[in-house]
Amino acid sequence: MTVYSVKERYFTLQGEGAQTGRAAVFLRFAGCNLWTGLERDRASAVCQFCDTDFIGTDGPGGGKFRSAEALAEHVAAGWPAETGGVPYVVCTGGEPLLQIDTALIDALHARGFEVAVETNGTIIAPAGLDWICVSPKAGAELAQRSGDELKLVYPQEAALPEAFESLDFQRFYLQPMDGPEVSRHTAAAIDYCKAHPRWRLSLQTHKLIGIP
Repeated sequence: MTVYSVKERYFTLQGEGAQTGRAAVFLRFAGCNLWTGLERDRASAVCQFCDTDFIGTDGPGGGKFRSAEALAEHVAAGWPAETGGVPYVVCTGGEPLLQIDTALIDALHARGFEVAVETNGTIIAPAGLDWICVSPKAGAELAQRSGDELKLVYPQEAALPEAFESLDFQRFYLQPMDGPEVSRHTAAAIDYCKAHPRWRLSLQTHKLIGIP
């Protein structure tokens, strides 16, 4: 029996990348393969700049789901009735590909959803996803080398943008690293995008306008 562990599920607007502004159910899976989520382990983690709580199943709409059908029904309940448009779910984490499988993708499709994933790219994505966004992390081997969107948190000293330009993605984004140096990082990302026009700037607009 597959058990899916979900930190939270909520309805909002996508705040980053090519789908910015699109209404979506966010499905945040618990767990990650690049950091435990515990502050005491941050300094030794592969990914040290994560700004997300993905520990446990105690968030709004979180829980453990014992079948793909049960979880898909839970996602569908988070999409407002009579909204029009195509229902859209963004599977994120943590690292969602530790848990997402074809059974869940099929169950979500059966309920009319387009299914997107935001992944660190260390795990090959299962077939059937409608949108794949890969956010590479320095020091982590990239397994998923194609998709719709590559979104690189910038700057990462050991993950330079030019290292990813030959990969099979439709869109390339730089997203300034959050934290106390965010203004400096934003200025650096702007300068890089101006000098290398294939890269576009991605901002965390949900933080700027104060939505989840």
